[in-house]
Amino acid sequence: MREMNLWFKHVDSVIVVAPLDKTLKPGAIDLAYTHPLIRFVAVPEFNFTGISASIKSLAVIPYILMVLWLQMWRSSHIHLRCPGNMGLLGCLVQVFFPHKKKTAKYAGNWDPASNQPLSYRIQKFILRNTLLTRNIQTLVYGEWPDRTDNILPFFTASYSEDDKIDIPVKTMKDAVIRFLFVGTLTPNKQPLLALQVFHALLVKSKRKMEMHFYGEGSERQALTNYIATHELQHCVYLDGNVSSEVVKAAYIQSHFLLFFSKSEGWPKAVSEAMWWGCVPVTTAVSCVPWMLNNGKNGIVIHSAEECMQLITRLYNDSSNVYSDMHRASAIWSRKYTLEEFEQSIKILC
Repeated sequence: MREMNLWFKHVDSVIVVAPLDKTLKPGAIDLAYTHPLIRFVAVPEFNFTGISASIKSLAVIPYILMVLWLQMWRSSHIHLRCPGNMGLLGCLVQVFFPHKKKTAKYAGNWDPASNQPLSYRIQKFILRNTLLTRNIQTLVYGEWPDRTDNILPFFTASYSEDDKIDIPVKTMKDAVIRFLFVGTLTPNKQPLLALQVFHALLVKSKRKMEMHFYGEGSERQALTNYIATHELQHCVYLDGNVSSEVVKAAYIQSHFLLFFSKSEGWPKAVSEAMWWGCVPVTTAVSCVPWMLNNGKNGIVIHSAEECMQLITRLYNDSSNVYSDMHRASAIWSRKYTLEEFEQSIKILC
């Protein structure tokens, strides 16, 4: 929402076409669209997660396609958000508007070698096809081989120039080593694996450590059960969804971000942690190896055992490897500001 509001600053009016759930109330992390002339066009939600849902979806998709065609016809600039169900239909309908100015934000993993759902692969195929997507700029995270003319490597940002304040020096000699997880508590993000790695480090290192989880999701109960079973209430905290200011303070205080996601586009938690000198320990997903400069700005791991070995090595290293890493991560991340991001969007509008 914060990103879309930056796009909206450079247009006269906005039409948003999306499903609407009136039963949900905004939470602590939710924001509103901000534009003086905005119209929300609600369409039915659809998915193919079961037989009944698939039948219902097949019934409503023709109507959604008609709505999308009408609203695209009324617009001078078409913007798609992918990957997703609505993004897939949007990719199909935009083919009929080859002369209109278009942009597409592919917020998922663009890595051609990654294993992704069929609907995601279809969207990527359409968006990179210069015959099917005329007059479009598709924004993707990272540099990838076989890039077509309509693909533009891009980035995202969370902080402004005003946020470039000094960060406290953190070392492996600090009295308490603090770990952090930021994101939805879902199987894709693997928060339970992060907790298990933290627990193993706690037992192995005998250091005073603590870990905070910021986010909500289906894995919360599994985390709660693990904490109770292993009596970790004194050092592991489930803080839920909180404001960006609370998360920022946590980044500043923490030494490591444990982030073992299976699928990402541009993982904001990683770039935000780097901004505040919180060293990310993360899987080699999407453009993360490039973000971490192949291990100079953070720790890229391929297994839990490797993660424990690398962090333990930092614990026992008398040199300044950790301090150099947390400074390097902040220097890299602070190149990507909201001001730079907005200027790049303005050129595309």
